[in-house]
Amino acid sequence: MIYKEILGEDFNRLHPKLQDRYSIALNKPFHGRGTMLSITNGKSWLKPILKLAVRWKFLFPEEGSNIPFTIRNTAKQLPNGEQEIYWERTFYFQHVTRQFNAFMTIDAKRMLVKDYLGEPNLIYSDLNFSVTPEGNLQIQSGAQRLLFGKWEIPIPNLLEGKVAVLEGYDDINDLYTIQVNIRNPILGRVMAYEGRFMSEQL
Repeated sequence: MIYKEILGEDFNRLHPKLQDRYSIALNKPFHGRGTMLSITNGKSWLKPILKLAVRWKFLFPEEGSNIPFTIRNTAKQLPNGEQEIYWERTFYFQHVTRQFNAFMTIDAKRMLVKDYLGEPNLIYSDLNFSVTPEGNLQIQSGAQRLLFGKWEIPIPNLLEGKVAVLEGYDDINDLYTIQVNIRNPILGRVMAYEGRFMSEQL
């Protein structure tokens, strides 16, 4: 369970439902289904870039409200013994279905999550995980690299898509909550979405 390892004792400060959600092991995947209350992108001239990213099951140009979506997290053992979590986020717009996929492992020495975005991998990002006083999970991106096969090119700070994620749990409505904001220091918002979902057994 890589997220429990990276958070250490702080894992126990997460809301109990988030502890369950992030206890992803080889025999314990997580499946969720819900609604994105809003999905927004940045400036209109960014749309061609976002449309290109669709090829990698990464970003996408569509926007909207009350968009159905599913999330699936499954674990597998890599040949080097590391555990990898495969993230599949699928958004069901009225006329098209989009995906936002990623592969996560951990760097135990630097105590952070290694996030390989896109399928095949297009962007690499360090991720820092922390727990808020309210028991929510907070994720912030660090250094990023552009991936071309075996080539990895560091992305200058001013060109990075800085990611901020906040996951929580709504006890009143019995739903997981998520807020994601991707911003560039120069361009402003690249993509943002906010939603809620419940776990489901498959």
